[in-house]
Amino acid sequence: MPGLVSVKTPPEAPPLRIMVPQDSNGQTRPVPERSEPGSVKTNTPAQRRPPSPSPSTSRAKPSPDRSSGKKKSPPEKTVIDETSLDNPDLGPFLLKLARDTIASGEGPTKALDYALRAAKSFEKCAVGGEPSLDLAMSLHVVAAIYCSLGKFEEAIPVLERAIRVPEASRGADHSLAAFSGYMQLGDTHSMLGQLDRSIDCYKEGLKIQMEALGETDPRVAETCRYLAEAYVQAMQFDEAENLCKKTLEIHRVHSPPASLEEAADRRLMALICEAKGDYEAALEHLVLASMAMIANGQENEVAAIDVSIGNIYLSLSRFDEAVFSYQKALTVFKSSKGDNHPLVASVFVRLADLYYKTGKLRESRSYCENALRIYGKPVPGTTAEEIASGMTEVSAIYELFNEPEEALKLLQKAMKLLEDKPGQQSTIAGIEARMGVMLYMIGRYEEARSSFESAVVKLRGSGERKSAFFGVVLNQMGLACVQLFRIDEAAELFEEAREILEQEVGPCHQDTLGVYSNLAATYDAMGRVDDAIEILEYVLKLREEKLGTANPDFDDEKKRLAELLKEAGRSRNKKAKSLENLIDPNAKRTRKETSKKWSPFGFRS
Repeated sequence: MPGLVSVKTPPEAPPLRIMVPQDSNGQTRPVPERSEPGSVKTNTPAQRRPPSPSPSTSRAKPSPDRSSGKKKSPPEKTVIDETSLDNPDLGPFLLKLARDTIASGEGPTKALDYALRAAKSFEKCAVGGEPSLDLAMSLHVVAAIYCSLGKFEEAIPVLERAIRVPEASRGADHSLAAFSGYMQLGDTHSMLGQLDRSIDCYKEGLKIQMEALGETDPRVAETCRYLAEAYVQAMQFDEAENLCKKTLEIHRVHSPPASLEEAADRRLMALICEAKGDYEAALEHLVLASMAMIANGQENEVAAIDVSIGNIYLSLSRFDEAVFSYQKALTVFKSSKGDNHPLVASVFVRLADLYYKTGKLRESRSYCENALRIYGKPVPGTTAEEIASGMTEVSAIYELFNEPEEALKLLQKAMKLLEDKPGQQSTIAGIEARMGVMLYMIGRYEEARSSFESAVVKLRGSGERKSAFFGVVLNQMGLACVQLFRIDEAAELFEEAREILEQEVGPCHQDTLGVYSNLAATYDAMGRVDDAIEILEYVLKLREEKLGTANPDFDDEKKRLAELLKEAGRSRNKKAKSLENLIDPNAKRTRKETSKKWSPFGFRS
């Protein structure tokens, strides 16, 4: 039985080759490369940093490998009669031509022509409508070549057709073809930033693999981890945690103690626990992973884990232990990679953040400058994604220094590095959102609104339109609209943000409460005083019953409500209505209503 495995590209590997399987039982799956994001590379794609307002996840554009030594002689030009495509010997011949053309470095365009004609030949030669695995294989190759050309949209329908060819019920070969097709389709959607569709494809591929191999096969564990990484990228941490637990259970049975597989699982689990705020559990997983790496002599991987351990200590305000972990990693990276390697710069950024939080601003600024010096003159082999990620992190520290102009320059440089890279829509959207905040802070409201708008468009297209981060970006864009006196647009943005944040983090979260306050102020400015009163009564009721009244916002909101009630000639209704039917985006707004004076109370970012 052929193994149903998801072939991973190691982080240190050269760019993806377009691989053509030798036969229908081949293990090679031609898929776009999933490059390793984050500040520290590991030997597995499991080590992704948790998404943040400036996501740092990335995928590199695949391209044929043209850098390995002397080029092979191109195949002799062959004239092929299109009318002979019904010859059963022609499909394999064309597929071999495609493979030889790619290997010779002659370029993917001619290889694409051969692969397309091979697919036509296999389709014509199908016997009695029987599913042809050769056809599925040739379609996979066509899609891989499209991806190498950056034509991901054209690869999608090809792969959708390919997954309809095999029938998993017909045996292992068909299961392999179906599994490979779904995983390749998922990778291609991911390259386009379509995380929801990508995850759906991975789930379907995992289902087929489990039916073919059973739920405890080690190859199933690899696919579970692959899907868990995608869930982390989409900030769906509960789903990621369940899959990671399953992966740990499978490796506990099939792998020796302290194996590299278990270490990779624990690093991913630590990432998930950190994202969920369970720092002690994350620390435990990282320590166990470090012990496994030490046992296997993986010095650089131990250093990478030390950086992650330092991050946990920093989150727990255990600063001395964090410094010790960072310095251990820094020593290893300098000795093994050199003083100017981006891994060294990434530790400098972590130390800069730590020293800022401990009030040592001079040391913090010095580490920022050292990191930027490395990013300004990167060593050969440094990717644009690594530099952009580092600059984004340094910009956050300059923002803390209250230097928004300098932070903005770094964000602009980071975005320029990524703008031509496929699969970077979510990352660019996060950078644009941060740029919007910087522009808002320095009073450039029109530019801020445009930056937020661009981020919103990208996030809608990438499947993050239901995330809490998306709700926060909508709120920020609404604030920019308020400054530009676009009151109707601001109200619509606050309404959508409220709906998303209520669903994702609940009504009692500070982000949701801030949107409530902004929406109430907007309704007051539009003349919808009753709606503003209802929202504020609802917020005060939440604070009194669930959050307590010690928060200074409580007195502010109570004062605001009193002013509105006085204006409306009413007294406070202690039994606030639910917001379920309160916000009506289709409410009629007259010109007189929208020209009302602005609310006397402020907005909250």
